[in-house]
Amino acid sequence: MNDPDRGAGEPLVEIRDLDVGFGETTVLDGVDATIDSGRFVGLVGPNGAGKTTLLRTINGTLAPDAGSVTVEGRRIQELSSKAASRLVATVPQDTAVAFEFDVRTVVEMGRNPHRSRFGGWREADSEAVERAFEWTDTEQFADRAVSTLSGGERQRVLLARALAQESPLLLLDEPTASLDINHQVRTLELVRTLVARGKTAVAAIHDLNLAAQYCDELLLLADGEVAAFGPPASVLTEDALGDAFGANAVVSRHPVTGSVYVTALPEGRRAGGEADRGRVHVVGGGGTAARYLYVLDAAGYAVSAGALNEGDTDAEAARSLALDVVTVDPFAGVDAAARDAVEQRVDAADCVLVADVEVGTGNLPNLRAAANAEHVVLVEDRPFAERNYVGSEARRVYESLRSRARVVEPPDVPSAVAAAVSGGYATTADGDDAATTATDAADDRVARPSDVQE
Repeated sequence: MNDPDRGAGEPLVEIRDLDVGFGETTVLDGVDATIDSGRFVGLVGPNGAGKTTLLRTINGTLAPDAGSVTVEGRRIQELSSKAASRLVATVPQDTAVAFEFDVRTVVEMGRNPHRSRFGGWREADSEAVERAFEWTDTEQFADRAVSTLSGGERQRVLLARALAQESPLLLLDEPTASLDINHQVRTLELVRTLVARGKTAVAAIHDLNLAAQYCDELLLLADGEVAAFGPPASVLTEDALGDAFGANAVVSRHPVTGSVYVTALPEGRRAGGEADRGRVHVVGGGGTAARYLYVLDAAGYAVSAGALNEGDTDAEAARSLALDVVTVDPFAGVDAAARDAVEQRVDAADCVLVADVEVGTGNLPNLRAAANAEHVVLVEDRPFAERNYVGSEARRVYESLRSRARVVEPPDVPSAVAAAVSGGYATTADGDDAATTATDAADDRVARPSDVQE
């Protein structure tokens, strides 16, 4: 419950010159941060940076060696466990529950900080529990044993328990760990909704791109210190990521969400380097290829693109990077001249990258040209049936292309292109990968986004 005596505009959380260590090992060193009410703050940084330690210090589980943490103006380390729990609720990374409790019992445990030793169950307790069920959509599990739920369902139950505490501050330790992408998004959407309803949330988040998409601010920890703190665009810079993670990455904007988007690059290349790694032709359209153009250009490839309509998002991205781009008039199809130009660039390329573009009559020649490339990397982020506006003819061309391509998801594009350009794989008539070992070796040389994001 919020303190009515606190002044307007005062931060909910203040962390001052915080030092925390274990024995002779310093984990947090002089950490300073202030968090305002109604904000979603993501803790990001490499393994061992101190994210979990900071969360445990904020909720009072760990006592600092120096410095302080205050929530609503009260020093957490000076409060009893119950008093601290009325200010801070925590959703742990481990969703296992030691005993065979039913879900309702687990959620009702969130009311313990508000109840005296001999106090009975009050109407306010019931209201808080029912509200937590409603907000997390977990009442359907109320009578089930928590051990029978999936990982994503248990995560929501533990979040419901935390909400039943009715504390102003919500801490989450890797809330998306071990969840599939649907449950990751659902969890962060839920937290975002809770923040809109007045909660303040601080979450350690492994995935930098999800953190950038959902958080108001990011606190980047590195070597136990605050490397950066502020809006995602000001924190997730190429220099900051290089310093914090020792990673080679390019930062762009996601073409759909518009949020900051981080992509790992092959080692040894930095953004702005000369194009000396090989030639890549990119087939895209409608913004599906823009991020790959940025990434491949930053990685040092000579990149061409097209054919694209003038004014298309991908065409504009290519122009902004001064890339070689084949264009046609707005809303026009790929004519004979543009088709010849695309075929020339496909012939000259060491690899052709085909984004998960929507296919119509106008751009079908792009796929036909790509199908003749020696090395093809095909991105499948959506089923082709959802992107096919031509019918059986487009399906036939696409299947022919797919049978010769290395099919990847978006995060795997840099490593797949690196392998293709270096001759690390070859396709056979039935599309089998003829040199998986070489491709795996190329993957080992490339920092994947998941390596950057923890």
